[in-house]
Amino acid sequence: IGTSTGYSALWTSLALQSTGGRLTTFESDPGRAEQARRHFEQAGVGGLVEVVVGDAHENVKRLKDPIDLVFLDADKEGYASYLQALLPLVRPGGLITADNVAMAPDYVKAVTTDPQLDTVFFGRFAVTVKKR
Repeated sequence: IGTSTGYSALWTSLALQSTGGRLTTFESDPGRAEQARRHFEQAGVGGLVEVVVGDAHENVKRLKDPIDLVFLDADKEGYASYLQALLPLVRPGGLITADNVAMAPDYVKAVTTDPQLDTVFFGRFAVTVKKR
């Protein structure tokens, strides 16, 4: 969530070429979303990536399929809300990762107090595994 021009999503989608996975990414700015789509096409992974444009808080509510990996790099005040919306879809053993977590204290509290989650911090980055 928070595609910007697609840098992080591009690296993820390159890995998905060997796993057969797919990536859905969310961006509020149509110009950035279009730029990201161009980057994905240029890298040859456009067919693996769906770019959803608009309010991610609303758009993630439409997701139904199980999720293996969540990467949060959008509105920091919204991280806890994204976690609440997406956690039921994350498979046991799935990861929730988040950048700039110092700016998201509600998120940090949520991932460190929920007994179904185990979180480690690497500087400003958090990696959480859903244990069950």
